[in-house]
Amino acid sequence: MGFSYFTVLRHIVEYICDLSCLFYRLTFCHNPYMTNSRKFIDIGANLTDKVFRGLYRDRTRHPDDFDAVLTRAWCVGMDKIIVTAGSYSDACDAIDLCRTRERLYTTVGCHPTRCSEMNADPSHYAQQLKALILNNKEKVVAVGECGLDYDREHFCPRDVQRKQFDVQLQLASSVNLPLFLHCRAAHSDFIDALKRAQKEFFLDQPMCGVVHTFDGSWSHAKDLLQMDLFLGVNGCSLKTENELSVVRQIPIDRLLLETDAPWCEIRPTHASEYV
Repeated sequence: MGFSYFTVLRHIVEYICDLSCLFYRLTFCHNPYMTNSRKFIDIGANLTDKVFRGLYRDRTRHPDDFDAVLTRAWCVGMDKIIVTAGSYSDACDAIDLCRTRERLYTTVGCHPTRCSEMNADPSHYAQQLKALILNNKEKVVAVGECGLDYDREHFCPRDVQRKQFDVQLQLASSVNLPLFLHCRAAHSDFIDALKRAQKEFFLDQPMCGVVHTFDGSWSHAKDLLQMDLFLGVNGCSLKTENELSVVRQIPIDRLLLETDAPWCEIRPTHASEYV
């Protein structure tokens, strides 16, 4: 029986992945310099995304190379990865994945663009999230991804986003976990929600968290830093010279690194091409 073009291509890609994996093992994993170098934590990666399994828009484009991706990460100094979850079902999948790898951890929460699924019964949804957190304490490290996204209101109207953001802020205070936060074109309402939560939910308890993929102005950054929040940066935080200027001013002890993989990479068309 003859092989189809796709079958041949699949075997070629599979072979390349195997060679790539071997190259990284030989070049980096047994390199004394890499062994003694500083280890990194990727605070946000979408490892449950189907592209890591070779699926693009539900069509197989290449063999599953998830293991090769992780091997490359470990070999070049990555120590741990936090998987980001955008819904209850995402969080369930992320926890299942994290249980297969010692160095993977996850968030639990509902992304602002998906908050409509919370709206039917916010209390029940929040209880589901809380149960997931309490039953998987060794793998869940933050509540989120939660926040406000006014750039994509076609997915979820802002009044629903605000309501469900408050619900998740209260959840974070009840389980005493940091927040993995999302803010797009909503800075004023975002800050107001956080300040309100500090007074109503957190009280004397510090509100710890990171605003991931931060791409705001220095004025916005100062507002967040004054609340003792961390700022996460990736390729989408470094597109313009102005954004580079803002990131340079972030105190090193308030700066966290993330890939938001497989998205938000540094691109040659961005100001960050030589970063």
